[in-house]
Amino acid sequence: MKPLKITSIKKCSELRHVYDLSVRKNHNFLIGENQILTHNCDYLSPSAQAALRGVMEEFASTSRFILTCNYPNKIIPPLHSRCQAMHIENLNKDDFTARAAEIMLAENIEFDIDVLDNFVRATYPDLRKCINSCQQHSSTGILAMPDDNDTNSKDYKIDCVDLIKAGKIREARMLLCSQVRPEEMDEIFTWCYSNLDLWGKAIIIIRNAMARVPLVADAEVNLAACLVELSQIQ
Repeated sequence: MKPLKITSIKKCSELRHVYDLSVRKNHNFLIGENQILTHNCDYLSPSAQAALRGVMEEFASTSRFILTCNYPNKIIPPLHSRCQAMHIENLNKDDFTARAAEIMLAENIEFDIDVLDNFVRATYPDLRKCINSCQQHSSTGILAMPDDNDTNSKDYKIDCVDLIKAGKIREARMLLCSQVRPEEMDEIFTWCYSNLDLWGKAIIIIRNAMARVPLVADAEVNLAACLVELSQIQ
């Protein structure tokens, strides 16, 4: 069955109790009195998902379950078969940039479109992260790139974009490998895919690197190898 696409989200008009059942790197929300359980389940192991399947079956007559995730391929088939799939589309990059610019204008922040474009490249498709990064670097009323010494708030992917544009592939590779945590590998490969104009025809290289993530002993070596391959098609 082809996943449905969500075109709008409306706020519930009725009052509901919300219980935050947070776990490491994740959040689970129980809404109402045994009515709706939502679960951000990307980081659940297959065994944990199998256990969740049993809970869904036990309480199916009294509860509605909504399972949310960023990577549907990480959800085991038995859970897929018990749910109606709905896919929320990302904004395309033009709409993403337009929304960020709209917020800048609404907040009376002066900005150069090339500077904003660097923030977009570094954060797309995470609009919330883009807005937060822009907010951090517009305290004076003007959107500015981070200073070289501003290591706490500086987004390394912004620097990486600049290095790639300048043809400094080796420096960009070293920067990424020094900054990326193991749990961020999927995000980095997605970022590479979202910026294909920087790499040229690179989809197969990125796909192969993503497929190797669960197989390699050192994730950094895998990322470095991918970046070397990408640099060779410039």
